[in-house]
Amino acid sequence: MVKAYRRLLPESARRAIAQRVSVETRGALMQHMADSLDLEQRRQKLRGKRLQRRFADTSGASDASGTTAAQPRVVLVDGKAHIALVDPGLTPHGSRAAALDLVCTALEQAGIDYFCVRAATTDSAPVVAVAAADRRRVQQQLAGLCARIPGYVAPVNRENVPGQALPGFVPGSWRQVEKSPATRVTWFRTTADGTLVLGQEHGCDIQFWTLEDGPHGPLLVAPRRNGVVEEVPADGADASVDAPVELFTGPLGHAPRPERTTVRTRPQFTIRLPQDITFPIDVVYTWVDGSDPVWAARRAKAQGADTGVEELHEEAANDARYLSRDELKYSLRSLHQYAPWVRNVYLVTDDQTPSWLDTSHPGIHVVSHKEIFSDPNVLPTFNSHAIESQLHHIEGLSEHFLYFNDDVFLGAPLTPQTFFLSNGLTKFFPSPALVPLGEHRPEDPPVAAAAKNNRALVEEGFDTTFTQKMRHVPHALSRAVLNELEERYAEAHAATAAARFRSPEDLSLASSLHHYYAYHQARAIPSDLRYIYVDLAHQNTSRRLNRLLAHRDLDVFCINDTVSTADDLARTDALIAPFLEGYFPVPSPYEL
Repeated sequence: MVKAYRRLLPESARRAIAQRVSVETRGALMQHMADSLDLEQRRQKLRGKRLQRRFADTSGASDASGTTAAQPRVVLVDGKAHIALVDPGLTPHGSRAAALDLVCTALEQAGIDYFCVRAATTDSAPVVAVAAADRRRVQQQLAGLCARIPGYVAPVNRENVPGQALPGFVPGSWRQVEKSPATRVTWFRTTADGTLVLGQEHGCDIQFWTLEDGPHGPLLVAPRRNGVVEEVPADGADASVDAPVELFTGPLGHAPRPERTTVRTRPQFTIRLPQDITFPIDVVYTWVDGSDPVWAARRAKAQGADTGVEELHEEAANDARYLSRDELKYSLRSLHQYAPWVRNVYLVTDDQTPSWLDTSHPGIHVVSHKEIFSDPNVLPTFNSHAIESQLHHIEGLSEHFLYFNDDVFLGAPLTPQTFFLSNGLTKFFPSPALVPLGEHRPEDPPVAAAAKNNRALVEEGFDTTFTQKMRHVPHALSRAVLNELEERYAEAHAATAAARFRSPEDLSLASSLHHYYAYHQARAIPSDLRYIYVDLAHQNTSRRLNRLLAHRDLDVFCINDTVSTADDLARTDALIAPFLEGYFPVPSPYEL
């Protein structure tokens, strides 16, 4: 797009346009010019029309499992037209389960023996193993399936990376995967408006295991490594067992349960591995609706009664800290899409509930500040540091949990291992941004003052000086560690809980002190993930959001706002609302 724009316009013209035209308008202009020049895109549109006509009668047909196939539509994937099934409840884990179901059912109908294999990593496509001798029968059966329900096929290399997706409804495509040790079969799925497309990463791999002689009889040998065994007895069909689908697809979460709840496997693949995380993981959000007049009156009264508020930093109680743009709704959608392994969600509020939230859902719990503060006399509070100091008091909360701000979003499928080790250690994510050395000063922003206060405690207890801030990501926390912090630093902890507005004396327990304290006790480790921080006040925010929406290549992103006022809401809403709806178009089960 940019190359076409630069080819058509000289530098002087581009500079003049940049001075007079907004980033958004320039982007639209470049897109229009690029589209008009892109002959390949025109060809793909024509190809898409042909695909649409070919599968126009697919809607209403039954798939291999006997269920009604979703209506197909044409989508562009890497600039190429593909036919995709429309799924109004689209999720990555649901797509994997559906692909596995289609493959297993097709093999069962043909009487072909198979067993499901645990992949080497927990975020891989599900794997079905068949004997290499059955390759031709398997391909014939799957080719027929892809002709009825439009699917795609690709060879998979030894690094478990699939090649180009070829139309499985075209006979010649199967000839191109005849010699690959594994084949990925994919049914592209999309939302009704085509804004979200799930493709090859959520297909199903067919591995062709070769027959070899072993010391105790014939063996089926895997074409590539998996997480458990390299070979199984060839005559082990009678030893097959049924195991939960989720062992091979990953957890399915609170989505509607599929008709197929178990699949065929070998006993070797049902064992518990050291890296398996079996403990429950909950999520805690803190949330406030600053537009609520009742809450606003409480805040105004507290500000008037607190003689120290006027001396606080301007970021301690500004409007941006309490503005709500329904970010929580979309953060919960991201959780539903990309972390179905979460057990319960706890929403901590000042007796407020979002109008769109389905509080009857068994996985959501609204918790009042009154239920968790050790000293109710310090309420009401408008200090996030104070609220975070009490999270471990939530009744029923799991020992291991994630703390989210509502402006933090998951951007891709993640596993529990992203945040925890199976032995219970938590992970934290240091930022390259630094905490200035020295004690806190009156002019320090509240977040910097709290970080310096945390550092003073770490220096005193462990004789090290940390300099890095933490990324704005979900914080992996341990209730036991938080309880220890409350006991060990009782005076500073109580002072933080009692500060109704952010104070220069605050600790930031959940987002920083927990991590450094646990690290020095060998209970936490630093880690990394693909991440970006977006500030709504930055002039390039629109461009960064467009790139993020186009690529969807980050694990976590934060869209933060620390300086806006209520008057800025219309401008920032116009920026963030279309992005969030485009990135997370599928409602979560927590919505009415």
